[in-house]
Amino acid sequence: MKLFGSHSERILTGLGLILGVSLIGYIDNFYLTWLFLGGSYLLAFYEANNLFGIKNNSLYFYAASIWIVALFYPYGDDLFVIAGVIFASFAAYKNEKSWSGFLPFVYPTAGMLFTLSMYKEYGMLSLLWLLVAVAATDTGAYFVGKSIGKTPFCPTSPKKTMEGLVGGVILATVGASFVGVMIVDIEKAVIISFVVSIASIFGDLFESSLKRQAGVKDSGTILPGHGGVLDRIDGYLFASIIMLVALRGLV
Repeated sequence: MKLFGSHSERILTGLGLILGVSLIGYIDNFYLTWLFLGGSYLLAFYEANNLFGIKNNSLYFYAASIWIVALFYPYGDDLFVIAGVIFASFAAYKNEKSWSGFLPFVYPTAGMLFTLSMYKEYGMLSLLWLLVAVAATDTGAYFVGKSIGKTPFCPTSPKKTMEGLVGGVILATVGASFVGVMIVDIEKAVIISFVVSIASIFGDLFESSLKRQAGVKDSGTILPGHGGVLDRIDGYLFASIIMLVALRGLV
């Protein structure tokens, strides 16, 4: 009860997120999943703009347009490359020197488009696999780090320890493989779970570096006790890209 009292907001928000995600996964409807991922994407896009220090409201129109096109276009991750070509073309036409406006179309756009593409190609089970891999990495890193962690991982995130991250990767590799074997054979499940776990660590680290540069603790305040949407999906944004590439390359 003492633990709940001091972390009530975080616990209640976390339970709400688990319930919402579980319900969407159980229903497993493409349009509902697209809508949920799209809402998360636009909120994360807004937070990323703030972290990058970008003040250009027209970018939200392009972000929403990309997601709408992804509803109909079968290869959503291609849209990230197309957006880059279009942006480069306009930058050359207007003789603009700065590419800062494209940064939120790399992060978080790429990761969200890869997540949607993975759902299209491999179904809701692949998203569950991704969820377990990233969540197990975070959980294992936290508890192992708290119990035996001594060696700092890197200056960007000084609270993370090498021992904790190793524990997180081991837990994720083992735990996520139990989901992965429902899609691929055991050897591939282990390999993919391992590399996805590693990717999620650096996804978390990348967002930490952005927050450090922006001088903020959280990417936003929309999730009480948790911060912003980016604070919750940062690991997934890198992990989803690696997972889809690994699935396409190994399956």
